[in-house]
Amino acid sequence: MNKIKVLPLLLRNKIAAGEVIERPASVVKELVENSIDAGSTRIEISIVGAGKRLIRVSDNGSGMDGEDALLSFERYATSKIGEENDLFRIRSMGFRGEALSSIAAVSKVRLVTAPKGEDFSGSQTGLCIEIMGGELRGRSDCPASGTTIEVKDLFFNTPARRKFLKSDNTETYHIIDAVSREALSHYDIGFILRVDGEEILTLAPSMSLKERIMQIYGKAFVDDMIEISADVGDYSLKAFIGKASNLRSNRSSQFLFINKRPIKDTSVNHAVYKAYENLVPRDKHPVFFLFLNIDPEKIDVNVHPAKREVRFEDKTGIYNFIFSSAREALRGSDMDFLSVTQEGETMGGRYSIGGIGGGTDHGRSADEGRSFLAEGLCAHGSGIISESPGLAYEIGTPFIYIGETFVALQGNDGLTILDYHAAHERINYERLLKNRDISSHRMLFPQQTKVGPKEYKIIIENLQMLNDFGIEAEDFGHGTIIVRSLPEMLRNADIKSLLGDTAACLAEEGAGAERAERPLNAMQKSVAARLACHSSIRGREVPDRVRISELLKSLAACDEPDRCPHGRPTRIRISSAELKKMFKK
Repeated sequence: MNKIKVLPLLLRNKIAAGEVIERPASVVKELVENSIDAGSTRIEISIVGAGKRLIRVSDNGSGMDGEDALLSFERYATSKIGEENDLFRIRSMGFRGEALSSIAAVSKVRLVTAPKGEDFSGSQTGLCIEIMGGELRGRSDCPASGTTIEVKDLFFNTPARRKFLKSDNTETYHIIDAVSREALSHYDIGFILRVDGEEILTLAPSMSLKERIMQIYGKAFVDDMIEISADVGDYSLKAFIGKASNLRSNRSSQFLFINKRPIKDTSVNHAVYKAYENLVPRDKHPVFFLFLNIDPEKIDVNVHPAKREVRFEDKTGIYNFIFSSAREALRGSDMDFLSVTQEGETMGGRYSIGGIGGGTDHGRSADEGRSFLAEGLCAHGSGIISESPGLAYEIGTPFIYIGETFVALQGNDGLTILDYHAAHERINYERLLKNRDISSHRMLFPQQTKVGPKEYKIIIENLQMLNDFGIEAEDFGHGTIIVRSLPEMLRNADIKSLLGDTAACLAEEGAGAERAERPLNAMQKSVAARLACHSSIRGREVPDRVRISELLKSLAACDEPDRCPHGRPTRIRISSAELKKMFKK
């Protein structure tokens, strides 16, 4: 008996579905891209139960006749390509002919469609097709205009796949993100997204990429961006990159589109980060939207089942083009900022340590700090060094600034290197969790902040947690949050960045497990860690001796003083014996 055999068609389709359809958001993406390819000017998406129960996508595109509608569910059936050479000049969003067959194999599908141009006010009708688990269950005539496709009970016949889906909140966030990305690159199409009957996203067709970004993120967000237009040979770039002062604690505000297709590419991302070199602290990330148009013959989009990656013919040329365009734009926009940071001076940010300093700017240039503090260390000697882990907190504790966020202090029988940013994070983290020494800063004029649709939904669902941390925020409607007060330690924070990072943190936590399985205090700890980062001393801000002393005193009172909330050391001690070994004594 033969051990090798050809798998049944249904099983083959289920295997293919595992490559193309990873989660409900994958279904939404494929169906929306089909609508885009059909020439639609308006696309409506409705989901119920995070897309597990229902996904409905309706458009006013070209539609299909009965024969094409039936063929569209066959694997490798497509209208986008006809021969091998077409693979290297793809201008459509879809082309593989796998999406509909893969979706139909693991769900219950109902398709209603009719060719555009038919008059349905009289007796003209379209076609209705029903498929369950890849098998045709019904076909009938029905009124139709454009195309509407419903996907119900996703993974109903593959329970193992359904078991690996995340919480409803997490899956919904992925769907909102998928629709937002498609809407960004197709600004001339109107989009409506409804989640469980609630309208989450309503976008009228816009005239430009800038207008579409403004529709989603607000005018204030766009005003903090640098617009780039560049053309070289086969490459054309339209981009919006954040100013060097507009940074985030995560990469959630980074978008790359190649020929309007949302793509992930590490080399292009690296080119952008290279342009920001020496401008961005290591724990911060720039905001950018890159819309890159390339001759389709110069790229290969047939390298990933879900079309998330591409292969470039000239990868180095693309890298250099992105880098030079971004770097030139940054230099042209932020010359004052560049001249300051290149001299090694403070970025001018303000900070406070648990009420000490009251938000006063204590920045000092790096060179000035080194010479001044070195003199102070020599003058004071070792008389004020404490007996506890090599750290002192008397007023005027001498130290030497050694770059980044590191200072060196004389300790008991040794040397202590302190990361003052990490130490400040630990202090603020524990204060936030314990609600200790947190005074509220009431804004004279409450600030309205427009955020993206995904961030908006997350924040609205967690307003109580934000209020617990002293952030008095309310839903202002239409993607806008109004903030009335902040903890004193966050009074100078960028509110939009603060809300965006908090939402990203909550989304990451939700992606790790079902909310019911995630203890509330674990969520609070993650949010507190993110907020603590926003309220802590930044790199290139060199605190004076009084602030270092207060920092050491507050750190000593922490429950876990040796680690920041992210697990990094706050201080490292080198004993005299170890120093002698280093110098071979």
